[in-house]
Amino acid sequence: MREDRETAKPAILFLCLGNICRSPLAEGAARTAFAAAGIEATFDSAGTGDWHVGHPPDHRAQAEAHRRGTDISALRARQLSAADFYRFDLILAADENNLRDALAIRPTDATAEVRLMLDLIPDRGGEGVIDPYYGREDGFAATWADVSAVAAALVAEFSPNG
Repeated sequence: MREDRETAKPAILFLCLGNICRSPLAEGAARTAFAAAGIEATFDSAGTGDWHVGHPPDHRAQAEAHRRGTDISALRARQLSAADFYRFDLILAADENNLRDALAIRPTDATAEVRLMLDLIPDRGGEGVIDPYYGREDGFAATWADVSAVAAALVAEFSPNG
């Protein structure tokens, strides 16, 4: 992370495959958690693939976020770019495949730290956030639980009292 983290607001990118389920949910959870804690930060989300570029989050992801008091309807999918490795302090990948794909395009002089989302959660390191896209509606609740835990861990890390 940046050395000046105590004075600069963190910039965090959430990454999944298509940027329509897991990463927009993570972005929404983090925005909500940081706002509630009164911590300023920059957030975005992206996908490693380009299938959904320009599309809003999956309607089921939007519904789950809405149930949790978070609006992600204005977000639009985009693909990860080399510039992201300089714009963000931390890039959090949803699973090992996303992590591998991100590291494959990471410039050698990149400044962003790249990790798995669940590495921030005790006893969950190395695990991936399950992709609910092809599953049942309740899969989105499980994904929300994971990304909310990640958001809480980030709040604790970046809290001035942390």
